[in-house]
Amino acid sequence: MNTRVELAAVEDVLRRRIRERHMLAGVTFHDPGSSLIDADVEIAPDAIIERGSILEGKTKVGAGTRIGPYSILRDTTVGANCRVEASVLEGATLEDDVTIGPFSHLRPGAYLERGVGMGNFGEVKNARLGAGTKMHHFSYIGDAAVGRRVNIGAGTITLNYDGVNKNRTEIGDDAFIGSDTLLRAPVKVGKNAATGAGAVVTKDVPDDHIGIGMPARMRTRKKPEPKR
Repeated sequence: MNTRVELAAVEDVLRRRIRERHMLAGVTFHDPGSSLIDADVEIAPDAIIERGSILEGKTKVGAGTRIGPYSILRDTTVGANCRVEASVLEGATLEDDVTIGPFSHLRPGAYLERGVGMGNFGEVKNARLGAGTKMHHFSYIGDAAVGRRVNIGAGTITLNYDGVNKNRTEIGDDAFIGSDTLLRAPVKVGKNAATGAGAVVTKDVPDDHIGIGMPARMRTRKKPEPKR
């Protein structure tokens, strides 16, 4: 290899061989030439890699999972039967049946348990989201522990940095976080607790209570009756 042109030609041969190895093992590629897969990446049979996807480092992808189109995974573990669409995942872990994107970002330390749904323009950093939690639109969860079956409303932000330290937010099982909630860490939202839309939460919300207003005031939460 004497020129950058020759180097690129050799790299193209090696990347094609990597893709062919995975395809012969049962992985489906849509438009193989548009995807880049590092040599150490592990992809289980029956996974699907769509156009424009890039898998780097120690990334692992489980069976039945669909990656892309146009997703980037770096040093990330993805379980079985997941869906990652047009998103960037770095140093993250996804259990089975997780859906991500489009246009979401998982940063190092993000851990999403089984059945988590994360939608448009969401970001998670150094936080664990419990099984069945939904976070669908325009939210940032950083340095947090979120319980199971939590609803995180659009525009929710954990205010984790005070200018000196990164502080933790804790949200209990079955909590409901209203749209545009600001959670000033360190703070806890209890089990079956809630916040009203636009709440600025500066104090802990006890179990079965709701925080409303700026700053949030606490009231007993009444769960809505299911529609018949």
